[in-house]
Amino acid sequence: MPARHLIIGGGTAGMNAMRTIREEEKERSELTLVSAEKPYSRMVLPYYLDRSIAESHVFTATAGVLAEWGVKAHLGRRAASLDTKANVCTLDDGTTIAYDDCLIATGSSPVKAPVPGADGRGVHSFWTLDECRRLIADTRPGSHVVMVGAGFIAFTILNSILARGATLTIVEIAPRILPRMIDATGADVVEAWLRKHGVTIRTDARLAHIEDVPGARGSKTIRKRLRFAKGADIVADVVIMATGIRANLEWLKGAGLRIDQGIVVDDHLRSTVPNVYAAGDVAEGRELISGASVVHAIEPTAQEHGRVVGANMAGRQVPYRGSLSMNIVEVCHLDIASFGAWDDPKAEAVTGVKSDRSAYRKLLWTGDRLTGAIIVGLSSAIWTTNDIGMLKGLVHSQVSLARFKDYLRKNPFDIKPAYIASKATSKLLPQTVLGRPSKAPGTTPVAV
Repeated sequence: MPARHLIIGGGTAGMNAMRTIREEEKERSELTLVSAEKPYSRMVLPYYLDRSIAESHVFTATAGVLAEWGVKAHLGRRAASLDTKANVCTLDDGTTIAYDDCLIATGSSPVKAPVPGADGRGVHSFWTLDECRRLIADTRPGSHVVMVGAGFIAFTILNSILARGATLTIVEIAPRILPRMIDATGADVVEAWLRKHGVTIRTDARLAHIEDVPGARGSKTIRKRLRFAKGADIVADVVIMATGIRANLEWLKGAGLRIDQGIVVDDHLRSTVPNVYAAGDVAEGRELISGASVVHAIEPTAQEHGRVVGANMAGRQVPYRGSLSMNIVEVCHLDIASFGAWDDPKAEAVTGVKSDRSAYRKLLWTGDRLTGAIIVGLSSAIWTTNDIGMLKGLVHSQVSLARFKDYLRKNPFDIKPAYIASKATSKLLPQTVLGRPSKAPGTTPVAV
């Protein structure tokens, strides 16, 4: 009897797991997918928002692809409960699905700040395709958009809002923008750049209330007034709440899984129930640098998790070496990136600023190894683009940089000699997630 694999969640982790199962299995298994939405890539929604791509290019798995993979798909359905003793998942319509093993990859949902009026019309989140469609309908040239929250999610759509011809104001409760991605010095560089490009920024701003106000005289348009604990009100046409996300775990109550920040998994991404795996935003597993148990709700981790789980479900024994914290975003042609333990207070820090070039570096050391980094610089500068990759490689590879440490203390903007001479590339090249050469993805638009 063929193995019965159940994939719960059609995002990056789930799609990569199914693809890998088909690549790695020796005998064709039964694949069942449960997904609340037709599978699509959340990471390309900003390009749909700014009209760079058509909606058809958002989707990652057509009916033809799922048929080619032999997937029995329950699209538009949600998992309602999981009986890990009987190996049965019950859906929101009462359908039951028996499995031999399953992957929980249900992702996250946006969390709006608990502010009166935050659920009103004209107040958007930006996480799903439906939310993207509504934002497109409401945002017109000349609209004033207020983005509540200045974290990574907000910054992924900043360019798209401006490309739609809107004016943009960002408000952030923390004392600086990007508080979970870069430090205060880096934030100052980015903030100065954004102001130069017409973006209004208000930090240390606690939103207290959102209310409707009439539009221009004779217009039926309703605008939104944002009131704050201190400081002047702001009137906007559109409000976007980018105030965080929460893992979709509520449906697992009573399933018998250990859940802390996420579903706790071992180095093969198995939960405390051996035939139940977790991946992506819902999984709490090993972090590469520290070895601590963490949740990394980022796209690269979801891709790797999906690949590792798929291989293990297919019968291989593939350990996961751990996820690396990394965030990379470009706003108004300025690249911003951080890797690893970029905010470790115990690490030795080396910094450099070139204000005339809107450039900033921070290198964090533990002994003779680079364990974290921040980089800000112009996208048009080749050294910025190249150095993002090299800094990520040095943190990821954990090669010894003992003989270059003094040089990099004095020259944090000149990392190329250290990267080449340390042979970081030769260490990274053999490292693939599955411990084998990568395979070409063919015509399937799924990250590998």
